[in-house]
Amino acid sequence: MRNRKLGITARTAVIAALGGAVLAACGLTSGSPMVDDVKPGTVGKGLPLKGVDLTVTSKEFTEQLILGAIMGIAFEAAGADVLDRTGIQGSIGAREAVKGGDADAMYEYTGTAWITYQGNTEPITDPHKQWQAVRDADLENGVTWLEPATLNNTYALAMNRSNASKYRTRTLSDVAALSKSDPKAVSLCVESEFASREDGLPGMQKEYGMKVPSSNITKMDTGIIYTQASKGSCTYGEVFTTDGRIKAMDLTTMEDDKHFFPNYNAAPEINSKSLKEHPEMAEVLAPITKKLNNKVARDLNSKVDVDGEDPHEVAKDWLIEEGFVKE
Repeated sequence: MRNRKLGITARTAVIAALGGAVLAACGLTSGSPMVDDVKPGTVGKGLPLKGVDLTVTSKEFTEQLILGAIMGIAFEAAGADVLDRTGIQGSIGAREAVKGGDADAMYEYTGTAWITYQGNTEPITDPHKQWQAVRDADLENGVTWLEPATLNNTYALAMNRSNASKYRTRTLSDVAALSKSDPKAVSLCVESEFASREDGLPGMQKEYGMKVPSSNITKMDTGIIYTQASKGSCTYGEVFTTDGRIKAMDLTTMEDDKHFFPNYNAAPEINSKSLKEHPEMAEVLAPITKKLNNKVARDLNSKVDVDGEDPHEVAKDWLIEEGFVKE
């Protein structure tokens, strides 16, 4: 999802050896103007960005495309002329575009910055402190982070409604207790990378005292996990907390009550020079970011991944429905 499937060592190697190549291959000189016929709603009043040229970017997966469109359309409503460079493959290219000034802003994840870009190995449990640490470190890189959303696209275990009613587990501590009281009841469907990562299955089992035998763990591709968990072929499936398929397949996620998994809160990441020149960007984005949470993300992601709608139109419709912009 966010290059999170790469291990720490692999991520470091990618950044060191391939950063330049990825940047060159991402098509950062391409892009097209956003031409949405929108005007201010509750944001952008007085057209504070009138006549300003801004470039927004994002990574290539659904949630990022939606967030990039949300940002760009909001800037349009505030009067800016916006160049759309969303959909860059991988994390590094989009990040470097903002850092280097080829793009002005994007929505990025705190955990990705802390681990992938800033080279840390231990996540910070408190989400706000995680954001503060990322913000403080990135100021030296010419990147400014605005306040984060509660939207947290991290790992979770999920099960179908039938199993949820049968086993009545609500938290990962409940799953750990079930693994001891009824070992056969707990079967897991997980990605291969998650099965071997310390911030994945091994670390989770250690943190929660969970004991699931290898015979009860099946490794498979991400998309299949959702299907198998929905069918009940495995009691619990490894999912991403804002994935639209959670809602579409009526899955129930387990609360990470010990806060083991890293925080991946979305927040505007802005080129510091651009923000200094156009501080109004922060004012435009603040109420929108505040509204973004996991439920909103799941609903919007589902419209694209399940219903087949266009990410840009989904973003625009949501902004209009919430009253942030008007047609």
